[in-house]
Amino acid sequence: MKAKLIAIAALCAGSFLCTAQAMTKDEYKAGKEKVEADYKTDKKACDAMKANAKDVCVKEAKGKEKIAKADLEQSYEPSDKHMKKAAEAKADSAYAIAKEKCEDQKGNAESACKKDAKAAHQSAIKTAKGKA
Repeated sequence: MKAKLIAIAALCAGSFLCTAQAMTKDEYKAGKEKVEADYKTDKKACDAMKANAKDVCVKEAKGKEKIAKADLEQSYEPSDKHMKKAAEAKADSAYAIAKEKCEDQKGNAESACKKDAKAAHQSAIKTAKGKA
């Protein structure tokens, strides 16, 4: 788990969206428009898929959008509150995707998969809130 957090922190450190310096209102507006355009493109790519693969694709597109919006807020108005919201968005998105992927399995395997996803989500939320 620590390795995942370190990897996320390293990726975030290299991303312009995770910088500590606030952006201008115009940069924020442009960033928001880009996030929305990217979401539409990602969601449209899911249209060609079928069954659970399509559902997973849509969850991934929504998750990517949610994370990008949270990171954008953190860049626009850097604060501990926005940093926590970004971490929670990442945890929530990962959980939604993991749960959807579990639906490819059946019976006990599906239940165990969802239970593991929920446990990972709860751990990530605690970490995001600084309670870990």
